[in-house]
Amino acid sequence: MIKNTPTHMRTIGALLTTVVVALGFFASVSVAQARVSIEEGFADLSEKLLPSVVNISTTQEPRRGPERFPPFMFNLPPGSPFEDFFREFNRNFGGETPKPKAHSLGSGFIIDPEGYVVTNHHVIANATEIKVIMQDNSEFEAEVVGRDEKTDIALLKIDSDEKWPAVSFGDSDKTRVGDWVLAIGNPFGLGGTVTAGIISARARDINAGPYDDFLQTDAPINSGNSGGPLFNLDGEVVGINTAIYSPHPSGGSVGIGFAVPSKLAQNVVDQLKRLGHIERGWLGVRIQSVTPEIAESLRLGDVTGTLISEVEKGQPAERAGIRAGDIILEFNEQAIDGPRKLQRVVAETKVNTEVDVIIWRDAARKAITVEVGNLEKHEKANLRKRRLPQSNRDDDENIVLDSVGIEVAPLSQELRQRYRIAADVNGAVIVNIKRQSPAAKAGLNLGNVIVGVGQNTVRGPKDIEKHIDRIIKQDKKVILFLVRFGSNNRYLALKLN
Repeated sequence: MIKNTPTHMRTIGALLTTVVVALGFFASVSVAQARVSIEEGFADLSEKLLPSVVNISTTQEPRRGPERFPPFMFNLPPGSPFEDFFREFNRNFGGETPKPKAHSLGSGFIIDPEGYVVTNHHVIANATEIKVIMQDNSEFEAEVVGRDEKTDIALLKIDSDEKWPAVSFGDSDKTRVGDWVLAIGNPFGLGGTVTAGIISARARDINAGPYDDFLQTDAPINSGNSGGPLFNLDGEVVGINTAIYSPHPSGGSVGIGFAVPSKLAQNVVDQLKRLGHIERGWLGVRIQSVTPEIAESLRLGDVTGTLISEVEKGQPAERAGIRAGDIILEFNEQAIDGPRKLQRVVAETKVNTEVDVIIWRDAARKAITVEVGNLEKHEKANLRKRRLPQSNRDDDENIVLDSVGIEVAPLSQELRQRYRIAADVNGAVIVNIKRQSPAAKAGLNLGNVIVGVGQNTVRGPKDIEKHIDRIIKQDKKVILFLVRFGSNNRYLALKLN
């Protein structure tokens, strides 16, 4: 189940389990430390790291509570003998009930001697007052320099001219499953707590955001650890503790915690410090995984890369010549093995730079140069444009496609209204599906619109029939349909009868 706590909570995908947000510490050291050996224990390392660890205390404005009685429930006419009494009654008991201010505790770590502190975004979300509490219990006001909700990272600045002990980020890419790590944080408000464990797994996707690439650790972290650091034995921050998996109503640790890797966090923190906001790369495409059936239909030897299912008009990908049906194999000299990898690599690419992209098209590799756009500008300006509808050709009759088991019809106004198909969608609508046919097994439904076959767009039933006949003559066993599901396009591979 999902349980809210007095601190914070996050949901890990659709798991029917409690996902408790761990509000934690980031520890820090001012100088590089020699690597610790397990035989020596962690006492010396902990002693050097703890001074850089801070508690984060936040205050949120109260929300108005539910009405105990409807406002002015007793609204009597002027001059009534009970007017004064009920006016006082309405004042005391009518309307909304105020609630006390909310407080929460989290953790952070000093990343710069000037007093910059890293924590989780959800630790300081909606806060009207933020205090940073040092190891000696001294308190300082802090202001938000910048925040990034998508990676759950925030950067604070302590209101003080003092110089502070600071830690540095390590290279999370060099961490291996089985490496020792330390977590320092503020579990359940206890403060200054050090726990040890190992890296249990890498590149975990917990459905927390579009750039999930979490380190998994069995170092005990609990409610109160969020925002805290995960250290390697060199005293470098390799992760930011963000969430835990727990089946217990209490949200206690069962040894499955998740940390944002330092490679992702460092880029975000640097931008927040320099710009106060995040600039991410942007292509303007919709993507999906490459299945064995899709790879076969496009004559791609290995199941790799990321399939482009839709290209937004006027965006960087279209300007570079990328088309729906292309498979991106490499982006900026990095191999792409799936949609998550492409999302992260593009997002981390500097805006307005030109990069080389290797795609798979027409059964061959092809090199394309793309100038990367700005995701945040695109989102703020709402640059998404609607394509003008193309009229169907003279496809004025339905066509039955026995090879895939469907009947398709031209997109008439009546069918658009019946299936709620937007005016800018072109193709042919499915009006009948045979049971146990390839289309039924692939998950197609009545009202779905076929907008492409293979890497070719279609404007009506005759186009679909023509492309299927061509594919059958080539003795292919799989056909690729580009199908409109709601507001998105998606490729489906169907085995031909």
